[in-house]
Amino acid sequence: MVFTTQIFIFYFLPLFLLVYYNLPLAWRNVWITLGSYVFYGWWEPWFAGLMLFTTIMDFLWGKVITRPGATRLQQKLAVMACVVTNLSFLGIFKYYMFAAETLNQILAATGAQQFRVLQVVLPIGISFYTFHSLTYILDLYRGHATPAKSFSGFSAFVALFPDLVAGPIIRYKTLAEQLQQREHTASRFASGVAIFVVGFAKKILLANPCGLVADVVFNAANPCALDAWVGALAYAFQIYFDFCGYSDMAVGLGRMLGFEFLKNFDAPYRSESITDLWRRWHISLSNVLRDYLYVALGGNRKGEGRTYFNLAVVMVLGGLWHGAKWNFVLWGAFHGLLLVSERWRGRRSVYDALPRPGRIALTCLLMLFSWVLFRADNLTAAVNYFQAMLGFSAAGNITPLLGAIIYTPYHLIILAACAGLVFQPLQAHDWAQSPLTWRRTALVVPLFVFSLMAMFSQSFNPFLYFQF
Repeated sequence: MVFTTQIFIFYFLPLFLLVYYNLPLAWRNVWITLGSYVFYGWWEPWFAGLMLFTTIMDFLWGKVITRPGATRLQQKLAVMACVVTNLSFLGIFKYYMFAAETLNQILAATGAQQFRVLQVVLPIGISFYTFHSLTYILDLYRGHATPAKSFSGFSAFVALFPDLVAGPIIRYKTLAEQLQQREHTASRFASGVAIFVVGFAKKILLANPCGLVADVVFNAANPCALDAWVGALAYAFQIYFDFCGYSDMAVGLGRMLGFEFLKNFDAPYRSESITDLWRRWHISLSNVLRDYLYVALGGNRKGEGRTYFNLAVVMVLGGLWHGAKWNFVLWGAFHGLLLVSERWRGRRSVYDALPRPGRIALTCLLMLFSWVLFRADNLTAAVNYFQAMLGFSAAGNITPLLGAIIYTPYHLIILAACAGLVFQPLQAHDWAQSPLTWRRTALVVPLFVFSLMAMFSQSFNPFLYFQF
């Protein structure tokens, strides 16, 4: 199920909230679990069965790790077994076909016989709920979290539908107390509605039109340089407002249920370096990669060379986490190289020779090139697109068909609005913290109505991060 659909807005959410607020407090986590499984299993019921199996498994592993009298060796073996099992599921469903097809390409290049690749369906959101469970187990082992007191509480944490399929990645220790006791007030609920509406509008009014422009250009055979730059810019706006909009909606829905999620974006296109950008973009993923991978590899405690190596490995794996394609591997390697370069140069970095607007512009330019790798269907398509951006494409002028779609007044206004919004400092997450006054209500209500009208006129457009 998708947040930006009629069935969610008019049926699932009202019914879910109606039952939720009429249940005793002790039964609300159970209802969250049941409702979340309906939400998740709406696409394919067996997806829900797989999540239930891994949830039971991880809950039991947690009991083994925290069992009174368990030795450190027993705990370590339990953690290893849990990590291997979870990553095996992730590997089978997400990376098997990528590895098999890569091996077939190598066999073909050497003249050896290829083998048949089994087609595997990727369960939506498996990367996110796998990370949720793994952080729980690792935090138990490290002593950074207390074990779940009940299966209903743990299953509600794993299946919590607001952040189930596209993040943010929430750690159990962040919600542990809230799963046991949380505050339900009219002001918190109203705040949740406000931030949900803002996120809904970001997706419907901004991300989807930008996505149409980006798709047209990236699917074109020979876009000219101007078309290619506009397409890349449109995709940069699309992926930001798409994922930031989803995160806002997740935070808003969480507040409606009494939960408080951490902010996942902090004006990333205002970053003054790539290092700064990764403190602002998909903050929950950055924190997980830092705390559970970078630190585990040694962080910056083993000398400069090892620090550079750790940064590069983390970013390559972070790229691979986004998808099983070489594009994502190179995207991660590109960001790893930039992070290593910035750390190596230190205060001698090129950023320090620029005024603040120059630092922001350079960071955005680097990010824009990286988004081409992220969006292109394959490496060949990415190379061709880079050639078009640099003016080496066969097309010399604006393609008439593309121009008729891209350069309409509507799309130009949307692109201009996106450019203005990404560089302003006020964030929806912070804006919604304040009480919902009548002035804010006068903004939220028509914004929601207008977004609903736009939703009815648009074709189905799922969130980009569903594929990751």
